[in-house]
Amino acid sequence: MSLIVLEGLDGSGKGTQTALLFEALIKQGYSVRKISFPDYREPSSALVRMYLDGAFGEDPAQVSPYAASAFYAVDRFASYQRFWKDAYQAGEVILADRYTTSNMIYQAEKLPEESRNAFYRWLSDLEFDKFQLPKPDAVFYLDMLPEISQQLLLKRYGGDSQKKDIHEKDSQYLAACRMCAAGAAKACGWTLIPCFDGDAPLPIEEVHQMILKKTQEVLNPIC
Repeated sequence: MSLIVLEGLDGSGKGTQTALLFEALIKQGYSVRKISFPDYREPSSALVRMYLDGAFGEDPAQVSPYAASAFYAVDRFASYQRFWKDAYQAGEVILADRYTTSNMIYQAEKLPEESRNAFYRWLSDLEFDKFQLPKPDAVFYLDMLPEISQQLLLKRYGGDSQKKDIHEKDSQYLAACRMCAAGAAKACGWTLIPCFDGDAPLPIEEVHQMILKKTQEVLNPIC
């Protein structure tokens, strides 16, 4: 059983890299399933959508990190129970575009630095102990400068900035989240994948090869 998470800020290339890794592992003969959070196709994401649409406030800081984390946790619980629990327990490799780790970035940022380790423990207890969701075997954090991410997001939305959610619209919040992610990566043992050089993104294939190499090390550990 293996759960590999690709994590990063909005616009860091998680979806693209998850798809490339999926294709590469399939070609290597692995049985692989790809999942993504939030699962916007399902009713379980309703509170997440309301939060990101600004129904509880246009400023992310207006919403308690504990409440927001619960919205996402319930969506993950529903997804696991309905769509990938059997596959995971049968030994398929699960590739997740975002996971519990996203709350360790976006929600922990709302707390003072000295309170974040306690938040990580609370979140882990909620999802991995109480909800009994699988713990990741590896988390690859795609580190991208927020300035570059914003350019890529704007391109994704065809130049329409109104399509951004309350996280994506707040460049200062995203910059703070990147700083928070560095702390979370160190505290939780994530693998950092650099995705930029200077003020430009690295080539997609170069990032893919880094992730593929690290994934192979997880799936085929040297004893």
